[in-house]
Amino acid sequence: MARKPPAPAAAPAVAPDAAAARAAAPRGRGIVSSSHLVSPRSQETSEFEFGLIVAWNAFSRWAVRCMAAADHPDLTITDVLLLHHVNHRARNKKLADICFVLNYEDTHVVAYSLKKLVAAGLAQTEKAGKEVLYSPTPAGEAAVQRYREVREQCLIDNLDAQMNHDIGEVARMLRTMSGLYDQAARAATSL
Repeated sequence: MARKPPAPAAAPAVAPDAAAARAAAPRGRGIVSSSHLVSPRSQETSEFEFGLIVAWNAFSRWAVRCMAAADHPDLTITDVLLLHHVNHRARNKKLADICFVLNYEDTHVVAYSLKKLVAAGLAQTEKAGKEVLYSPTPAGEAAVQRYREVREQCLIDNLDAQMNHDIGEVARMLRTMSGLYDQAARAATSL
């Protein structure tokens, strides 16, 4: 006697809200990798946020590898960003100002990274009253200059004039969005 094939497994139950969100999401307008967050008003925002995640990871990998090519392979992304900022405009900087400009909330993460840069001979400290000021050492300045050379060769040479203009527009939009995200973070704290 022939056996019957097993009945197909029942489709997993989907929460009505999730199913409604998927059904309401517009189709065919790009990749929505955060579809679980999409509402009829937010497909573009979900795409933007996923793009930020992917871009941040690519940028982090790039910055660390660029610094490694500049002969400093042991620096993390935070170390690299702080070394660049300590070199910026050749002004001594306080921990609080560094955190403010780079939008770091966790000062201990920045303080730890600055200590690493000082120990590596790339940054130095100076006391001004009760404040500790950070500045680059000649070795720190040379590391950033070498990073710049690698950046020119590996990244900037691949940009055309139109793309460079577009990047400027994106940078302005990102500054605006960072303010909106900060405002939303404050609002979420009070919920």
